[in-house]
Amino acid sequence: MTAKQDAPRLSDLLPWSVPPLRLGRSWVRGPDPALLRTRWNALLNAADPDARERLFRPSRARTLHSAVGQLPGQATATGRLSRASGPCPEPVRMLHGPFDRQWLLPDHRLIDAARPELWRVADDRQLFAVELAQVPQVPGPAVVCSAVLPDGRSPAGRPGRIHPLYRRPGGIEPNLAPGLRELLTDRLGRPADPVDVLAWITASAGHSPDGVTVPLTADPAVWDLGVALGARMLWLHTHGAHSGERPRMPGGRRPYVRAALPVRGLPATIGYDREEEALLIGDGRISPVPAGAWEFHAGGVRVLEAWFAQRTAAPAPDAEPAEAASLAALRATAWSQEWTSDLLELITVLALLAELRPRREELRQRTAQGPQIGTAGLRAAGVLPAPPSARRPASVLDHHEEGPEGQFALL
Repeated sequence: MTAKQDAPRLSDLLPWSVPPLRLGRSWVRGPDPALLRTRWNALLNAADPDARERLFRPSRARTLHSAVGQLPGQATATGRLSRASGPCPEPVRMLHGPFDRQWLLPDHRLIDAARPELWRVADDRQLFAVELAQVPQVPGPAVVCSAVLPDGRSPAGRPGRIHPLYRRPGGIEPNLAPGLRELLTDRLGRPADPVDVLAWITASAGHSPDGVTVPLTADPAVWDLGVALGARMLWLHTHGAHSGERPRMPGGRRPYVRAALPVRGLPATIGYDREEEALLIGDGRISPVPAGAWEFHAGGVRVLEAWFAQRTAAPAPDAEPAEAASLAALRATAWSQEWTSDLLELITVLALLAELRPRREELRQRTAQGPQIGTAGLRAAGVLPAPPSARRPASVLDHHEEGPEGQFALL
């Protein structure tokens, strides 16, 4: 039996990874697209160049005079922001932190480090695995997956890296260590499809002193158990993105709004009534909310509390003056119906994930007790170390992208 500490790292199995996005200014993302359009219009309607600069919040990477090309796949202007005019770039869905689905202005001129290599492969076939930092004494997953572009932020601890499942658009060229699929197919006696490998990773990845590690079983029955469990988790993490079916609790257990959430202003508090299984948002009340959903932690924080704070918390008193004077000061002033819908869906996802914990523990035990393919076995088979080319993005040469000031660049 392979020793537990011999488990390969996530970066061994999915060798190409990208650092988290570095936005540089928080106002380019938000909980709803209307708020982002309001901020954009305020920037363009600034009274003078100095006011526009204060609202923008320049950095070493981006100023109003920076010349940068479009983000791949985004039809945004490339003229300098100092003379920008016209409509707001169309906001796109993104994943902020582990489970918070927000919106982003996909304009390269606004973002310090947008990671264009990720945008080139982000399509309706792509899946992203995001490493989460370990916070001592706080439970939580080691990996969260997303079908929309993640920013890679970890609420607490050191941010992890973003691992796309595919190296090219259209689900082409899996981002797997060369030879890994063939080795798994040979040892397990069944095809190891890329999504199956990601499902196994989602179900079995854990924290270790070496970072996120993924024990690989050599037992076909355990593999089938883990892939089935991981497929369920992937469906929940991605809100059913590739299935056409959104997660729902069984009838009688679905959360509903029992006392109306505010129609004016923002609630100041969030809490939980354990006896009534109710989520309390100001004077509003949602139930039933299983305790597993309320207690669900990821990245070192309670997910529902973090989600609520992203939408209602006032700027921190110790925020940088430049940030406080920027467009980040423009915040939502009322709770929206869309937030309620998003919250009900998030509660459902967390509740269903929490129910899977016993199955994850069973998988962990059966994997540890059975035969494994460890790092030494992967090295002996020539799978590791992955060649340097596998750790770099693939060249995408099938389309043009607009460069600064409307020029075109072939990539």
